[in-house]
Amino acid sequence: MSGIHSFDGIEWRVSAAPVPYREALAEQEARNAAIREGTAGELAWMLEHPPVYTAGTSAKPADLNDPRFDVVDTGRGGKYTYHGPGQRVGYILLDLTRHGRDVRRFVHALEDWVIETLGDFGVESWSVCDRVGIWCRDADGREAKIGAIGVRVRRWVTMHGFSVNLDPDLTHFDGIVPCGISEFGVTSLSRLGITLAPEEWDRAMQARFGAFLARLSDGD
Repeated sequence: MSGIHSFDGIEWRVSAAPVPYREALAEQEARNAAIREGTAGELAWMLEHPPVYTAGTSAKPADLNDPRFDVVDTGRGGKYTYHGPGQRVGYILLDLTRHGRDVRRFVHALEDWVIETLGDFGVESWSVCDRVGIWCRDADGREAKIGAIGVRVRRWVTMHGFSVNLDPDLTHFDGIVPCGISEFGVTSLSRLGITLAPEEWDRAMQARFGAFLARLSDGD
């Protein structure tokens, strides 16, 4: 179910129904500006989207194989990625002037937050310095991508965040070269034999939210 809570003064929002990507992007843009102006608080927003391909600032036309869904330019870093039902997305809008003023630390903290939460469900995963995203061993033993990371920072206020594949239609990724990396496949918790409801994932992420925030400030 949908809900809004607060954690250390940060709004924690959960949307149960899919939110159209363009609508969510417009809301992020407005909230990012309001945070910078001091007229709104910080936000962590858990949701999913109807099928959509999104293009980051480094997206290459050659990586768009089959634009079968809407394609949206986002302004975030990175290349093409896919969002759709069965994939949980987290948009994290924080004022880094309150959290250490370190964009690299913010990205690493996001990665660690997702990695540790996947570990709570028995999935060993990791980040790779020259490959964007969250990686694990697929059902066939090969390395595959289970999550994506993409952020944008405006005057120290963040937007966008991460996505994790719970049980999406993995064939939908065939329309793009995910994040410009063609050598590796894409996987999901379902493909690894783990059935997980979105609300279970959200609760696990929220349980580790405090540790994520602490990591921003102390650099651990």
